[in-house]
Formats: sequence, structure tokens, C-alpha cells
Amino acid sequence: MKNRCTSLAALLLFLFGLTAEIRADQAVPVMDTPQVVAAMDADDWVIVDTRLNSAYNGWKLDGVSRGGHIPGATDFSANWLKVGGDQRDATLKEILATKGITPDKNVILYDANGQDASSVAAYLISKGYTRLHRYDITAWAKDKKRPLERYPNHQLLVPAVVLKEVIDGNRPESFENSETIIVAEASWGEEKNSYAKGHIPGAFHINTDRVEPPTETEPVMWMLADDQTLKEMALSFGFTRDATVIVTSEEPLAAFRVATVLRYVGVKDVRVLNGGTLSWTLAGFDLETTRHEPVPVIDFKGPVPGNPDVIDTMEETRAGLRTPKTFTLVDNRTWAEHIGESSGYAYHKKKGRIPGSVFGYAGKKNAYSMEYYRNPDKTMRNADEILALWKGQGIDTTTHLSFMCGSGWRVAEIYYDADVMGLKDIGIFSDGWIGWSNTPGNPVETGLPENTASSVRR
Repeated sequence: MKNRCTSLAALLLFLFGLTAEIRADQAVPVMDTPQVVAAMDADDWVIVDTRLNSAYNGWKLDGVSRGGHIPGATDFSANWLKVGGDQRDATLKEILATKGITPDKNVILYDANGQDASSVAAYLISKGYTRLHRYDITAWAKDKKRPLERYPNHQLLVPAVVLKEVIDGNRPESFENSETIIVAEASWGEEKNSYAKGHIPGAFHINTDRVEPPTETEPVMWMLADDQTLKEMALSFGFTRDATVIVTSEEPLAAFRVATVLRYVGVKDVRVLNGGTLSWTLAGFDLETTRHEPVPVIDFKGPVPGNPDVIDTMEETRAGLRTPKTFTLVDNRTWAEHIGESSGYAYHKKKGRIPGSVFGYAGKKNAYSMEYYRNPDKTMRNADEILALWKGQGIDTTTHLSFMCGSGWRVAEIYYDADVMGLKDIGIFSDGWIGWSNTPGNPVETGLPENTASSVRR
């Protein structure tokens, strides 16, 4: 049946006259909705969302009436072209190949603002692509009979343009019922390290040591604070159970770490600026250096922790490892850390992995890299690609997924990605490798695991 559909789609596209090659000095032809529908079933066509990653996830941006992406579409945001660096073209080339956006394909580039698709088209033409077409998704969104896919909890990752609306005093999509909205900037150390150099207007600073104070004995470890300390932290920053909190950061890992802890404490609505402060500046907004103070409260208005399922304890993790049919400990570190070639941290020397853990990717370089889960602008990679990584490692998403890394930063971001996708049975083993390896009696392994998947990228 698929071959017949593919043949019919190819015939329709041929009749429409859209398979002709274009030169760099030619305008990219515009498609209409029936032509896009025909292309959806054709093997030699690929549909590409060039908008902000948040629009692909589900936000209604640029005036569209419904959020989300065309079923089967992949993403290549025009925003990624704004991110510089010596390796930009090499990185984008790898991304294009991974997504199947190759010069031999007919490529439909769609947007809603009349600019993003043209920007991506210009870039692809410069790389030798000739079979390009444009489409305005606004028409698709207006037709309620046309399906759009959006992630169930896309609102957890807030785009900069929506945060700007909130700061300006508006109540945009998904914030309509928010009574108190708090914007906080998270980073490690004193304000001078990051906050004082520029932050989102109106945000106050949270030193991540407030949620994971360093131990006073050797080896120094940054471990999750006890519940009473976390409650005192929440009150001192004015957080209550019913507040809506948006956490920002220059390095998104810090924002995700604080956000997951606040969810554990019991704040019901905790979101993160998708892409960190980079997304804010790429949107053309200015950072500020004015210092802001939080307004403390005396009543959290609920128990602490209010959502203990966010964190998997040491005991729960040990028990889970004994029942692999219902529990998967996902090791989100570098491959070198997983096999014991590196500890991942200058302050921690012990190397290896937890027996029974399954390699689940994070970054390629070190304990602060997240290439496998991020786009070039630091936004969330699309769910299909993340799930494909996990499937290649044999990670069963129907089990309880307990994400672990060194001590909770990397997996805080991955926890949010999983939640955005709509996965429900998830948790964070916050103690991670550092806590596990420094607990007497805990077993460790090094070397290649027996179940090493051939797809693992080293």
C-alpha cells in the first residue's frame, strides 16, 4: 500500500511541476497545502520546520492559530544559523545528514513568518541544494482538519518571545491562570560569575549551592540538600507551591538543576527558558545588569517535599536495579565516563559505572556537554531523535526511567526533555555516580559492558 501511495504522490508532484532543480539565483518555489500533503507520502521528499524549536514543540508563535509541527516533519531552525563558531558548518552538515535533509531529496521548508524558510533555503543553496520549496504553515494551522503534532508538556520549555511577554506584564498562552510569576536566574557561585554580567530583566540570582551545598569533608561533593534546608531555601526566595516559576541561566544545566529541585520541593509549575540566555539575545532582546532581590515568604502553602517522586533515592535505586523488567537506570554521561576511562570531574577521581546501568548519552566532550540532547542554539533536540538514541541502547520507555549522571545537572535537563515528550514514569537518581561511588559497599564496573550496542557513538 505504501508503494502505491508513494507512486501516486510522486505523480501528483510531477504534475504540479515541482521537481525541477533550482539555481542559487532563482526564487524558491512556493507550495500549497495539497502539494505538501502529497509530499508526505513520497520517499524522496522531506518536510522541514524552520521555525523556532519552541514552535515545533507546540507553542503558537508568529500568529499561528494552532501550535505544533506537521506530522512526519523534521526540524532545522533558522535560529541555528545565527550560532557562530569555527565548527558551525561541520555541525550543521552532520545535523542535515542525521535528519535525512540531503541534496538528492526534494526539501519543503516551512515557516509562519515569511523569513525563516528563506534563510534556511539560502544556506542550503550555498551548500549545493537545488530541490528546495517553501510553504507557509499558517494555512495548515487554520484548517482544523489538518493534524498537527505537539509535545504534551511543551509549555515547560518557554521560548524567549513568550518570556518577554510575561516580563512585560502580559499573560500569554499557558500562563492565563498564573497568579504569581517569578523569574529566577540560576548559576553556580557568586553573582559576579554570571548574573552580574547580564541576566534576564527582573530576574534575581540563585546560587546552585543553595540546592546542593558542598560537603565539608573530603572528597568534596555537591549533593542535594536535605528537605529542611530546601524548604528554607524556597521560603527565602519567595517560592510557594502555587507560584509559576521560570528559571533562566547562561548555561541551561544550572537552570534545569534548580528547576527539578523546585519541583521536588513541591512548586507545581516550574518552567525553564528554552535555550538559556542565548535564546534571549538571539531573539534580539537585551540582558540587564541591575541587581534584583527576591521577596521572602513565611509559608510554602504545602508539604515539603511536595513531589518526592522527582528524586530516586539511593535505596530506591538499589531496589530498582534488582527488578530490570520494570526499572532502567539510564547513565547520561560521556562514553568515557561510562566505561571508566574518565571520572568526568576534576574534583572526583573515582571512575566506572553502576552495574546494571544502561548508557543513555549526554555529551561528547565532558561533564558539561549535552550535544546529544541539544540543538546548536541550546534548545531541546526533537523527541524522535532522542527516542531513537534510547531505542538504539535498548532503553525501554515503558519501564521506570531513572536518569543519572555525576550528581544531577545533566539529567535534570534530560528529565525535562522526557517530561516535555509526555513520559510519566521518570525520576532522577540525584546522588549519581559521585554519590554511588563514595558510598562504601556499592559495586562498580569498568570496561565495555556486555550489552554494548553497536550504535554507541564514542
